[in-house]
Amino acid sequence: MKLSLNGAMTIGTLDGANVEIQEEVGPENFFIFGMTVEEVTALVKKGYKPHDFYQANEELRAVVDWIGSNFFTPDEPGALRMLYENLIHSDPFLCLADYQSYVDCHQKVDTAFKDRPHWAKMAILNTARMGKFSSDRTIAQYASEIWKLDPVKG
Repeated sequence: MKLSLNGAMTIGTLDGANVEIQEEVGPENFFIFGMTVEEVTALVKKGYKPHDFYQANEELRAVVDWIGSNFFTPDEPGALRMLYENLIHSDPFLCLADYQSYVDCHQKVDTAFKDRPHWAKMAILNTARMGKFSSDRTIAQYASEIWKLDPVKG
């Protein structure tokens, strides 16, 4: 929300605050990647095997192997081994399943960014439409709906 308030475009999955942000700024000013809730549910029910995604996508395999190669931690070999193993064998957040969608989304961002007037319009609309997320409104709504508190009269 803070990024959108400053004109940044969101690249994200439709979960959490991203759902609310997209509703406010408009889907044409927001970059979505990843599976839908229904797709995630179906994949998990079928039995998610991250290693299958790893094997099927040469670029993804190179990226994951790079993480496990000690390139990023030359003074601490093996520091990222647990992350590497988790991605290939467990991947509870389905990162490997969403990888190609993430890459494809970045191509859309690149195309949009090259159209400077359109990009500027998107940035302005992101800023202009974020008023709903003011702390005053949010705290009042939380107090009423979550904490069940009445306002204090001054």
